[in-house]
Amino acid sequence: MITSLEGRRFLAEADVAGGEVGTQTVFDYHERDGTVWAEYSGGAIRRGFLVGTRVGDRLDFRYTQLNTDGQTSTGHCVSVLSQLDDGRLRLDETWEWESRPGSGTSAVVEQN
Repeated sequence: MITSLEGRRFLAEADVAGGEVGTQTVFDYHERDGTVWAEYSGGAIRRGFLVGTRVGDRLDFRYTQLNTDGQTSTGHCVSVLSQLDDGRLRLDETWEWESRPGSGTSAVVEQN
């Protein structure tokens, strides 16, 4: 199993079609006793929060965010954690909005 996400910073690998996360969105992750949470912002997102669980290298969480237009949105995401050849971590995500139509996939990569 890959080590803790505590204190790790991630950036979106690409702008997300159908979503609001983009390459300027920064995620600051925390983890304790199988619980994960993060704060995020940047690009189209003024402020966002996620909270959920981690079992092995699988994260399951809900997110809520406020975009730069003043709209709030919520959703669900399942992510799979892997380690890149250079030692950084990557989360491959499958997400869906719960507050509006839409779903997709995306990836975030740890920043040094």
